[in-house]
Amino acid sequence: MHDKVVRRRRAVLALLVAVSLILLTAYFGESPNSPLHSVQRGIVQVLSPVQSGASKVLSPVRDVANWVSDTLRAKSQRDQLRKQVDTYRALAAQYQAEAQQYSQLTKEVGLDGAIGASAYHPVGANVIGRDPTLWYQTIFVDKGSSDGVERGDPAIGDGALVGAVTTVDPSESIVTLITDHSLSVSATVDSQGDTGLLVPAVGNPNALLLQDLPNHAVISKGDLVVTSGFKSGTLQSLYPPGIPIGSVSNNDPNELANNGQVTVAPAADLRHLTAVQILTRPHAGTERAQVP
Repeated sequence: MHDKVVRRRRAVLALLVAVSLILLTAYFGESPNSPLHSVQRGIVQVLSPVQSGASKVLSPVRDVANWVSDTLRAKSQRDQLRKQVDTYRALAAQYQAEAQQYSQLTKEVGLDGAIGASAYHPVGANVIGRDPTLWYQTIFVDKGSSDGVERGDPAIGDGALVGAVTTVDPSESIVTLITDHSLSVSATVDSQGDTGLLVPAVGNPNALLLQDLPNHAVISKGDLVVTSGFKSGTLQSLYPPGIPIGSVSNNDPNELANNGQVTVAPAADLRHLTAVQILTRPHAGTERAQVP
């Protein structure tokens, strides 16, 4: 039974192929006005409206499908672009931080040559933290007593004096910045040699006051202010002499005449310090001054 069905199907298939070949041969061999061509034109005329209607009906479907495809492709491209933007932002932040550190280290090299910092056995340290409530007062660095750091050691960074070590652990230390009220520095106006006491300006973390100056001192805006490094017997200043601190930013004659003080802007960018050098032997062989 199965074999008969298979043979019947094969016979029908062969018949259809033969008929198709006959019709194709007759179609291409006849003139345009032949019956086969007339039948073809009739079928086209009947089906053409159906095809046109189906095309119009399906057009919104195609439009929706194209819109969905375009939307999905756009979302994919958007996600890829967002990832690229995030990557480039991270790289930009990294390059900016590296450029800032390079600038600070370059100033450190210049300062080393100017004051002979190597004589004070400097220890390089990275800034690893800040107290968010004391932004202009303290920084945490990654060097401590095991590296030779002691309480009272001066810290320089970004080409200028930044503060002094006030707390020491074996592997970390806290540096109190010169803008903190607990520190004061004996300082000199480099152009004139007038010496005073440098203290933070109350209410302005970006400024210092050089006080106890002679009322008749001739001081100009922009004059460099450096550590004086005084010495009295065996007691010496906490800070070696000649370290830049800042420059005179306001030399109001009335303030100078009445109060003996001028305003000084710190040379170092204390808010963005990334590295410092701690002078572990600022006065070798003499008694170290205590932190003011």
